[in-house]
Amino acid sequence: MADKSGDQERHTILFVDDEPDILKLIEYTLGNDYDVLTAQSGADGLEILRKRDVSLIIADQRMPQMSGAQFLDQSVALRPSAIRIILTGYTDIDSAIDAINTGKVYRYLTKPWEEADLHQNIKTAIEAYELGRDNRKLTSELQDLTARLMRENVELKREVVGHYTFDQIVGRSPAMQETFELLTRVIDSSTTVLITGETGTGKELIARAIHYNSPRRSKPFVAQNCGALMENLLESELFGHRKGAFTGAVEDKKGLFEVADGGTIFLDEIGDMPMPLQVRLLRVLQDGEIKRVGDATSRKVDVRVISATNRNLEAAVKSKQFREDLYYRLHVFPIHVPPLRERREDIPVLVEHFFEKYGKRDQKSVPGISPEALDLLQAYHFPGNVRELENEVQRVMALVPAGETIAPAQLSDKMKQASAQSGDEQDVVAEEGAGWSGSLKERVQSFERTVIVRELNRHGWNRTQTAKDLGISLRPFMEKLKRYRITEKEREK
Repeated sequence: MADKSGDQERHTILFVDDEPDILKLIEYTLGNDYDVLTAQSGADGLEILRKRDVSLIIADQRMPQMSGAQFLDQSVALRPSAIRIILTGYTDIDSAIDAINTGKVYRYLTKPWEEADLHQNIKTAIEAYELGRDNRKLTSELQDLTARLMRENVELKREVVGHYTFDQIVGRSPAMQETFELLTRVIDSSTTVLITGETGTGKELIARAIHYNSPRRSKPFVAQNCGALMENLLESELFGHRKGAFTGAVEDKKGLFEVADGGTIFLDEIGDMPMPLQVRLLRVLQDGEIKRVGDATSRKVDVRVISATNRNLEAAVKSKQFREDLYYRLHVFPIHVPPLRERREDIPVLVEHFFEKYGKRDQKSVPGISPEALDLLQAYHFPGNVRELENEVQRVMALVPAGETIAPAQLSDKMKQASAQSGDEQDVVAEEGAGWSGSLKERVQSFERTVIVRELNRHGWNRTQTAKDLGISLRPFMEKLKRYRITEKEREK
């Protein structure tokens, strides 16, 4: 068996010959460099191989009972990785070549041999043995790595699907419950979806939830921000290009529509898509065909399109900044994601959700948030919506010691300043606050109702202007009027 002597590996050689003098000569010639085992017959050689591992086997072709070729053939079953050399006289060269051709023998040496040739051939054979051994090791490691990556891929897919369940879209407010109801209706189809809402409301999260809960979940989900690239780059990114189509196109490239074939493409900020590309997108939606830049032929794709925007596309259509025909193709199933200021009752559950998310990630336990700190968060208007709230929670969790409840002092300055209300709000608090009672949610709702009534009176009960000044779209504003039972009976004379 091969062992190590210092840094130099010492290999074992088995030499089989029926002439004892030759065996002695071999031991003398090679003994300084290798561990040499000898046998006078093929049967003895096989017995040695049953007990010892060897790197190289050399056998004389002409031996009684069992020829060298026969012995080497049988040795394969015992030591398949060993290198084999056959010794032969000039009259037996044909049989040696036959043995080589069957794949059992590495090469042949003619007798009598030159000592220098013997050393060189053995050195070359040992190098071939080491190369084969290294290749087998690498192959085994590659197989293990492939198996591990396949397992990790399966686990990652499960994790991704789990991460984008509807449970990850947090909200108990009536507005979010309406959004959830729309999601459950659209997931099983391939209907084109348009998600509207302000920046930071979670439009991409909703798009991913639709995909990973749909029949297309095993196929790709790809996303592209249509306002992030120049027109020519966006065209190549979405539709691909042929080699040589433009400077820098050194090879053919698939576009995202081809990559997403069978799955879903999410086009974020669709309102920022340049007009020429709107025409190409319209063709995809109408015919299911794309054409790479520089290509003469079209390609069929089966892709579900989910788009999103924080812009008013109807206004963009009227101002000729967005194609009307494309708008109606995208607006098949609209889903509006309300801003956080319109569903402040969701802030406590969102905070709890982010505590759990980042506590698990950072292995840090935070018991919760004080009522005073939560009041500040609910008073803040959150122009960055859920994303801004998530960043705030992530920031304070990094600051607060493990096991300590988050207090107002640990919130960012803009959150602390939220309690400094405007003059009108202070008047409302002074006039109405003394009579408030009940839970935090009830107090917040009472405050919200009071502000709405006061603003309606200030604007002469012009609902559209009141909603605009409060930063609320008209539909959810009208829902608040209905929810709080606000009627013109409360109009100031």
